[in-house]
Amino acid sequence: MRYSTTLLPLAATAAAFVIPDEATSQQLVLEPEQQAEKPVSSSWWDRTHNLNDFLSSAESTFETALDALEKQASKLSSSLPKVEFEVGSEITNFLAPSDYAVPGHGHWHVTNLTVYQSIKASNYSKKFAALVDEHPDIVKKLNSTSANITAFIPTDHAFEKIPHDDKDHKPPKEFLEKLIKYHVVPDFYPAGRVLAHHTLPTALEEESLGGRPQRLRVSVGLFGVKLNFFSKIVYANLHTSNGVLHGVDNILVPPPPAKTLISLFPTKFSTLELAAEKTGLKRHGDSHHELTGLTVFAPTNTAFQRLGPGANAFLFNTEKGLHYLRALLAYHIVANETLYSDAYYGPKAAGFAPSLDLAYNADADTAEEEDGAETKGAKHYHLDLPTLLDDAHLAVDISRWFGFITIKVNGHVDVAIQDGLARNGVLQVVDHILIPPHNHKGAWNGEVEGEISVEELVERLEPFIKKDIGKGETGEEGIGEL
Repeated sequence: MRYSTTLLPLAATAAAFVIPDEATSQQLVLEPEQQAEKPVSSSWWDRTHNLNDFLSSAESTFETALDALEKQASKLSSSLPKVEFEVGSEITNFLAPSDYAVPGHGHWHVTNLTVYQSIKASNYSKKFAALVDEHPDIVKKLNSTSANITAFIPTDHAFEKIPHDDKDHKPPKEFLEKLIKYHVVPDFYPAGRVLAHHTLPTALEEESLGGRPQRLRVSVGLFGVKLNFFSKIVYANLHTSNGVLHGVDNILVPPPPAKTLISLFPTKFSTLELAAEKTGLKRHGDSHHELTGLTVFAPTNTAFQRLGPGANAFLFNTEKGLHYLRALLAYHIVANETLYSDAYYGPKAAGFAPSLDLAYNADADTAEEEDGAETKGAKHYHLDLPTLLDDAHLAVDISRWFGFITIKVNGHVDVAIQDGLARNGVLQVVDHILIPPHNHKGAWNGEVEGEISVEELVERLEPFIKKDIGKGETGEEGIGEL
């Protein structure tokens, strides 16, 4: 069976705007032959851990655009179940289709129950409630009224997508605890606030991110609202005494490492994967093995093709070229800093771990930084990110207008697909190779100048080749690990 899934969705929009994700999803297709080459896991745990199972469950649901949901509520109500709570006289519809709220539209349900009590009481979240019950600390958190929380609750139908042969094979308790925490977002995120974000910080603190929250990716398209490219929000806005609940149709699985994410999409990143292998980027035991975050400006196969056949032959097929390829890849990687489209995790040093919230505040029309500073309108952010290529930096500009976000690198390269979540960072996909600026010639603009000659490429990278940037295929030290 052939299936397709979006690796990285387009920018999420404010509720009044709808951007179809389908154009992006058509770019990223996994072929059955490519999947067949990978070993088949023998258990639900193995397949879950590798995301293969849940990626394959991607399918369309909503029949209308988000801005037409209210008008189509009567049509949808016949196909979407109503979930009720059976708690004495409190019979509450759990996120009925007509109550799918966007800012300025619709309604929401309210219950005096806590988040945990609501999950337990619902006839359609029994399986997730059973998982939660095995973790008393999480039960306590979901019951606490000291702070608001948001929970994305997989329906029982989501668990039915687990292969029958694997239902008796229980994953380790540690993994299940992480899985549950990945469905919980500290703070209050009703539907309107979810739609105003591109990523959401969860209760899962990821060691590979320096102990910062692992995030969920929000995308808004013609066929509804999705989390992490495949799980659809099918019900929204059950307001509880300590937060809000949203229903999702697939279990949310914490993302894999960046190198695994890249390998899942060979039709997009096979050249990048080959380059990483040749230059030692995927090897262990180097100076970057204890990363606390990572930003990879991941060039697609198209980006390498645009360099031209001459440059590619030099980089991949000559011993000298491998040194330049290594430098080129190093320039696409930022270590210990993770830049999402609407959040930034800075380097951890001497107990200081700066973070920046670039998300649009729809109510206040401001963007707030973690230290409390505000920028009226949240129009533009600029960051200079140090790369693995010695002192070479990337100039990144993030522009935001309501829910629309654009990311531009070095003044002319657009991030084509944003926020590919990874366990140890994020992938920002680019369709042009990033080349360090020349002291006298300035930046290379491949969109205008087209293919680059070997002579030009060597001239631009030569200053960095003379420095110690690590060694690759000969068994020497690598420049890092994805």
